Amino acid sequence: MFERILKDLRDKIRKRHYVMTLHAEEEMNDDGLTIYDVERGILTGKTIERQKDKVTAEWKYRIKGQAIAGSEVEVIAKLSPTGKLVVITVYVP
Repeated sequence: MFERILKDLRDKIRKRHYVMTLHAEEEMNDDGLTIYDVERGILTGKTIERQKDKVTAEWKYRIKGQAIAGSEVEVIAKLSPTGKLVVITVYVP
């Protein structure tokens, strides 16, 4: 459904054109995940939901993919006005 956006998100991961929010880094650490798990989650994942941010009115995407170890990981991300991928949060469902 959101194939074009997912392709763009994957391209940003491959080119290392992304940033992690502090919240995403904290959640990643709390769940024992690494940046490689986040990258792989987006590269292997499917967009399962699009949400509109209530504060900024920007679209954000919920992606479910696989971590390095093969477990599931979910990533919430958006494209910033500057064109970078912003990883908002990440967690193990």
